[in-house]
Amino acid sequence: MRYILFAVTLLSDSLFLVLSDIMLIFSYFRFTIQTRLCIIFYILVSQTNYITIVTLTAMALERYVAICLPLRHADLCSTRNSLHLVLIINGLSSVPCIIFLSIFFASVTQNFYTQIRVCSSQIFGIHVWQNHLRSSIHQFYFVVIGIIIVWCYFKIMKIARAASGESKKSTWKGLRTVVLHTFQLLLCVIQLWSPSIENAVFQINVLLFVNVRFFNYVTFILAPRCLSPLIYGLRDEIFFQVFKHYVLCGLYKKTNK
Repeated sequence: MRYILFAVTLLSDSLFLVLSDIMLIFSYFRFTIQTRLCIIFYILVSQTNYITIVTLTAMALERYVAICLPLRHADLCSTRNSLHLVLIINGLSSVPCIIFLSIFFASVTQNFYTQIRVCSSQIFGIHVWQNHLRSSIHQFYFVVIGIIIVWCYFKIMKIARAASGESKKSTWKGLRTVVLHTFQLLLCVIQLWSPSIENAVFQINVLLFVNVRFFNYVTFILAPRCLSPLIYGLRDEIFFQVFKHYVLCGLYKKTNK
């Protein structure tokens, strides 16, 4: 399950970064497109953004099952259940987008879809209360994810203190993974608060709004997605050896002979 979730995270992050980079370039150069095309961009960006956050939470739960319920890990984290979990992750990730766009579709006329605009999430906030609703959804996800991560941490910490020998070493390794995921999730979840901050800044100064949005993009969007390969890739011994072999163009393998 761990590697399936890791693959899901890599795919969603790659698609998210490509699309968000395109939207950032469009916004920076004030490139305009039809609103209907912007809706497609928004759906894909919103979906892939939440997939990463929910998948990271699922990864923390997988570590909890592996350490605290080792006898049931093989059954609960089978390939079949992993595929079901991926579907659940996609379903939970699509809820905010469905709610927000349903209100948007009910609030605009048919002519709105043919208008030419700079693609941004702000154009979908027809009413002021829509932004408040989006902030409320973000905060709900923030609270739920925070509770799950803290619960996993203390449960694994309890097992780590009681473990001994190789079991203790494996448990502490899993705990470090959860801590790293917590830091990564913290950056991702802070991003959920970014729209509220950006909307407040937008009312004050447009130039400051652009600078704050760029800072949020680099700190809370790019940075967390660069941590996933490091946490679940380089921490795995087999993956690390293969990675080292190809980075050194095969010299690492030759030196071991």
